[in-house]
Amino acid sequence: MRARRTGATRTRRTRRRLRLPAWTATLTWKSAVFITVMCCLLAALLGVLVHTAVTRQTVGHAREKALSRLEGVTAAYEAGEALPPRSGIDPPGLPAALRALAVGGERGTMVADHLGRPTMWAAAPADGHALATQVDYGQSARTINGLDGAIVGSSLLAIGATLLVGAFSVTRVTRRLHQTARVARRIGAGDLDARVDDPRTADPSRRQDEVAIVAGALDTMASTLQRKLVAEQRFTADVAHELRTPLTGLSAAAELLPPGRPSELVQDRVRAMRALTEDLLEISRLDARTEQVDLDVHELAPLAERVAARLPGPATEVRVAPGGPPVRVETDKRRLERVLGNLIGNAHRHGRPPVLLTVDGPVVTVRDHGEGFPDYLVAGGPQRFRTEGGAKGHGLGLTIAAGQAEVMGAELTFENAPDGGAVARLTLPEYVRLDHGGEEPPHSPAGA
Repeated sequence: MRARRTGATRTRRTRRRLRLPAWTATLTWKSAVFITVMCCLLAALLGVLVHTAVTRQTVGHAREKALSRLEGVTAAYEAGEALPPRSGIDPPGLPAALRALAVGGERGTMVADHLGRPTMWAAAPADGHALATQVDYGQSARTINGLDGAIVGSSLLAIGATLLVGAFSVTRVTRRLHQTARVARRIGAGDLDARVDDPRTADPSRRQDEVAIVAGALDTMASTLQRKLVAEQRFTADVAHELRTPLTGLSAAAELLPPGRPSELVQDRVRAMRALTEDLLEISRLDARTEQVDLDVHELAPLAERVAARLPGPATEVRVAPGGPPVRVETDKRRLERVLGNLIGNAHRHGRPPVLLTVDGPVVTVRDHGEGFPDYLVAGGPQRFRTEGGAKGHGLGLTIAAGQAEVMGAELTFENAPDGGAVARLTLPEYVRLDHGGEEPPHSPAGA
């Protein structure tokens, strides 16, 4: 069992070591590898075909020349005349295989090295011996070698040129794909004005490739989504404004009712409707992105303690991390109080006590001990008018908190504690004092 586990561990380690870099997964890399492999295969195939054809033709010419010379040598031998130069009976250097063929009564040719030079031999039977002659094959061999070098060089040149052209073409496509992906991410981050604006989609008469089709579809989707969201935001703002006036009159009329339980119920519902209307107005302002922050430097711990103490309802336990000088943050006090108030109110309304507010450096954490946030909220943030598990409310408190945190340059995250309970963590930009002659320089707004 131990040996098996050790082997499995080694296999997993080997797989981790063999993991390729991330850039090898790009389309440009894959296209370059594919083009290179295909060019190499095509060049090798064409090179083999050309080499085979030229070699066969060259060897055929040399063989015909050697056999023609062998006929003259045979005629001289039969006539009893002196044999021409580089001919003879069983001459030295004659390949053994060709000599055995001639002794066996057949004619043949063969290329072999003789005295360090490529030679074409031709042999024929002669009274139990081999009558042979030789022809210089050096020029033919040099021709074939030169051809092979030319094939290799031209193949490398063709592969390089094809790779450059292919990489340029693929890079143009991938650049357009990256542009489309960047626009999609901007749209996902809330920038609904972002568009790809591919020139191929602007002219209907121009033929569109697949990238242009995707870019056009993304632009169309963004435009449709923007129109719907703008219409929803306008509707929300109009409804809130229209409700504000009659609610003001209704609130004044409710104050005139005679004391009693019915009057209390009416006034309570009117206050709830006014609070909902104000929340809708605040959300419409956040959606319009017209909010202006009023930044100033504040000590975080006392501000958080005041917010927790001022809220009605059950008490909130406040903890400040000990040690170090007081932490100061550069923020909008009104918006920070709004965010902390919404987080604490949500913890008391939907969680279970104790509710803890912890200040640790520039980070404020609000935690309850209830069932925790829903999965959709942890994954994608709060959504207006969405609640789960029969919880009361409209889902506007956390939506406003997230929107106000973004406006003042803070980061608000939502998670669930391992031992149960919802945890909202607000990270504020810490104010850092720079000493210049003992004076504190004037601060500048975040993002300026």
